[in-house]
Amino acid sequence: MNEKQITLPVQTIPVSYDVDVLVVGGGASGIAAAISAAEGGANTLLIEQRGFLGGMGTVALVPAFCPFTDKEKPIIRGIGMKLMERMKQACNADYRAEYQETLDWVPIDPEVLKRVYDDALLESGVSLLYHTFVFDVQLSDDRTKVEGVVVANKSGRSFIRCRYLIDATGDGDLAALAGVPFQKGGDQGELQPGSMCYLLANVNRVKFQQYIQETGDTGQLHQTVERAIAEGALPEGRKSISGLAWVNDYLVGVNFGHVFGIDGTKAEDLTRGAIEGRKLAERQVEFFRKYVPGFEMAHMVASGEQVGIRETRRIQGDYVLTVDDFISARSFPDDIARNAYYIDIHLANHKSEMTFNHLPPGQSHGVPYRIMLPVGIENVWVAGRSASSDRAVQGSLRVMPNCFAMGQAAGTAAALAASTGATSRKISVPQLQKLLLEQDVWLGEKFPPTEGER
Repeated sequence: MNEKQITLPVQTIPVSYDVDVLVVGGGASGIAAAISAAEGGANTLLIEQRGFLGGMGTVALVPAFCPFTDKEKPIIRGIGMKLMERMKQACNADYRAEYQETLDWVPIDPEVLKRVYDDALLESGVSLLYHTFVFDVQLSDDRTKVEGVVVANKSGRSFIRCRYLIDATGDGDLAALAGVPFQKGGDQGELQPGSMCYLLANVNRVKFQQYIQETGDTGQLHQTVERAIAEGALPEGRKSISGLAWVNDYLVGVNFGHVFGIDGTKAEDLTRGAIEGRKLAERQVEFFRKYVPGFEMAHMVASGEQVGIRETRRIQGDYVLTVDDFISARSFPDDIARNAYYIDIHLANHKSEMTFNHLPPGQSHGVPYRIMLPVGIENVWVAGRSASSDRAVQGSLRVMPNCFAMGQAAGTAAALAASTGATSRKISVPQLQKLLLEQDVWLGEKFPPTEGER
């Protein structure tokens, strides 16, 4: 007997759901995928392991939406922008007045956003199943299709049968279980660090802004952070704050610093990341109180349920989007979205450098449908940060607006497939693009691209 293994008895489990489209993961990509699939007429179920939707914006308290524009015009439109605008309207009058016209770096009120997401999915006809974890997939005999997934929750273990599956886990979990090849991290296996984000109350924004004006420091507190590191009040690492997102004059979301060596596909690493992240956040709050006017009485009211994860798996798809595609602002005949967010690769350890690469204002590149199609599987889409790209482009695609866009395309494609019985590769891409345009998705000023641009 192998003392490190056991054999479980064969068990017959019930089929708890039988749906057209199953979406696994309730972050930005899963939210948009489920809404678009349901509104396209498909019987749609979304599974989320937490008790709420929102992914990194609510689970990890990432404090703001990344840009929806190319610095000149909105390029991520459709469901993602509508949900952000709906959050604005659900916030108080002061928030609405300040951010009404803002499309980039809009602060997230996580409790408002949770309710907005709940309402939006229920209104669209999506069935929701929270507090549920998927731990296996069932493949067809020829291993080219996923027939369903095995889940576990308080109700027990059961099987969910589906015709089509959208992997919106952010980590490509289901694709990996189905045997799809993937890459992870850099050439040496290095991964971008995680960040423990949090909300601080009892702060004074006016006093903080006066400090910035008087000292000439930036809103990211470059000078103040460097001084604190030199004096030992902060550990070596990033020399500025990633972001302060002011929900109002006394409440601010904070993204600051890194927790290194965390693989978001490993429970042990996520455990260590949570513990180390909370300790680091405590030290950061002490820094704020001591070094930053307006934060003398700061009180942490919430930290992320888990450390925020920037990268894990990148699945092998029918096309791998590359850094050359990004730099060339390339368009593709099967574009389903546009992206202009800069390449943003955070340092793998406290001594390494960060990588940034920006497109000029007004420029964007196409996001082809094929990057969501995992090789070898005919009824699965992988939407979000684990779509098929090289590591540099993943550092750009991974943010919430892009995940909304990919999710909307995947859900629309799944509904189209369900209505015709087609596989993910056999749907009409021009018809998919037509449907996306009708949903206010922007595919570029020169859509469709000319032969020379493809």
